Amino acid sequence: MAFRQRTSPAAFPSSVVLGNRWPVLALQAAFLVSFVTCNDAPPVPDDQLHIEKRWVPDTCQRHVTEGDFVRYHYHGTFPDGTKFDSSYDRGSTYNVFVGKGQIIAGMDKALLGMCVNERRFVKIPPTLAYGSKGVADVIPPDAILHFDVLLLDIWNPTDTVQVETYYKPENCTRQVEVSDFIRYHYNGSLMDGTLFDSSHNRMRTYDTYVGIGWLIPGMDKGLLGMCVGEKRMITVPPFLGYGEDGDGKDIPSQASLVFDVVLLDLHNPKDGITVESHYVPEDCERKTQVGDFIRYHYNGSLLDGTFFDSSYSRKRTYDTYIGKGYVIAGMDEGLLGLCTGEKKRVIIPPHLGYGEEGKGKIPGSAVLVFDIHVIDFHNPQDSVGIVSLFKPSNCSVLSKKGDYVKYHYNATLMDGTVLDSTHQYGKTYNIVLGSGQVVMGMDIGLQDMCIGEKRSIVIPPHLGYGEAGVEGEVPGSAVLAFDIELLDLIPGLPDGYMFVWNGEVSPNLFEDIDKDKNGEVVLDEFSEYIDTQVKVGKGKLAPGFDANKIIENMFTNQDRNQDGKITEEEFKLKDQEDKEIHDEL
Repeated sequence: MAFRQRTSPAAFPSSVVLGNRWPVLALQAAFLVSFVTCNDAPPVPDDQLHIEKRWVPDTCQRHVTEGDFVRYHYHGTFPDGTKFDSSYDRGSTYNVFVGKGQIIAGMDKALLGMCVNERRFVKIPPTLAYGSKGVADVIPPDAILHFDVLLLDIWNPTDTVQVETYYKPENCTRQVEVSDFIRYHYNGSLMDGTLFDSSHNRMRTYDTYVGIGWLIPGMDKGLLGMCVGEKRMITVPPFLGYGEDGDGKDIPSQASLVFDVVLLDLHNPKDGITVESHYVPEDCERKTQVGDFIRYHYNGSLLDGTFFDSSYSRKRTYDTYIGKGYVIAGMDEGLLGLCTGEKKRVIIPPHLGYGEEGKGKIPGSAVLVFDIHVIDFHNPQDSVGIVSLFKPSNCSVLSKKGDYVKYHYNATLMDGTVLDSTHQYGKTYNIVLGSGQVVMGMDIGLQDMCIGEKRSIVIPPHLGYGEAGVEGEVPGSAVLAFDIELLDLIPGLPDGYMFVWNGEVSPNLFEDIDKDKNGEVVLDEFSEYIDTQVKVGKGKLAPGFDANKIIENMFTNQDRNQDGKITEEEFKLKDQEDKEIHDEL
């Protein structure tokens, strides 16, 4: 053991023979001079041990007692100042048990009560040193010895790991247990404050399993029971640290170690995700399932609160399918069973996150914390959701394709964000059902309504504005919610017709249109005739469209050779047509 390393006269019992212990010591001529000087010194009483405390730390948590093991530096001189030995010259401390007779009696006594980093000047009389015999060629007989001592370390074989928590979070839901994997920062120093290592200097946490032998035994014990965010001072005696061998040039033999630790992360390989509910809407008719497409906001952080990402900062939701592997496995699981508007915290262990490698700002083996807010979700198989809020008792005439309808609406996203409202313009929105004048979902939602009816309509994006949305107004892949009220309905024409006759058609229709009787009908003649028939109620144009454009289109369809006039040979009624659909007579 290192205790046998008796390279200092201060360590020798008075009976030790110098020649057996100092085979490599080269004495200098100065020592010979010092012998004479020491021999001329006045005798010192046997009990005259003089201790001068030259510096004592403000805080002294522990004092040397008998049985302690100490590490200290010293300079040894004779009263005239001549040096006979120094641990500094050897580049290593002197390590010894106190009160066990392993060093001269005066030093055994002088070390008692010392604190780490305390400095003492000690005068030891020969009766407590090497007596009348001295040490051949090194310490003359009856020599008074002076020692300038600096104590660097104290420990005792009965010591255990000492833990001092100087900060602990109020909320500590989980503590480190054996087999947990943790990420922590530390500063490692010796008892005298000498820094030997720091994860902060490397700008990277120390990541390890606890309690399975990956760490020195003292650190394995000292980390148990910690919370994320907790800060501890862990003092490890050498027999639970690096022992007699030390570790490289930075940790000497038999050194106590002091670790200033802050725990940043904690998980176990058996962990699943943890979900904490922060807000659930009272009305939740539907929850997310595998295959749904979801839009949500999130803030992403590490367990210690370090922020790494946010959809809010990008001012755009994160949009993805659930359960299809488009997101990390933990998020795929955490997004299941949620309601629109729900807020949850999802804690994801690294094996369900970004693993040992990490990604970007996310370090390897990091636990992830996501605070999410579900904005909306839908399934590609969804149709329009329709809920009737009010229906008049007399509801016999129902809207259908081709009808001209007038209605009010309030449009929002599923989280309540207002998109638009006809009420703010003070007029209704008017369309022809089924004509493509609105998104397909609204066309469907307005079907089979009666005047005065009120509905709530939910339109999935594939029947709304799709993945693109409307720039600056409707986000991509957004589910739309409309509250609508049908105020008026003008029945449309049969499918495929833009004009119909009310009653019998004149058998001489072409001649009636051809006012100048030249056998040709031009646009002016055609338009004048149709306008007249509509005004007197004999004909009807499809409501909701530009009448002039309908008539022009009817004329163009009758003008088969597109020469700007219709002949009797070209002119045909609808029932004379083939199965092609035309906007004509």
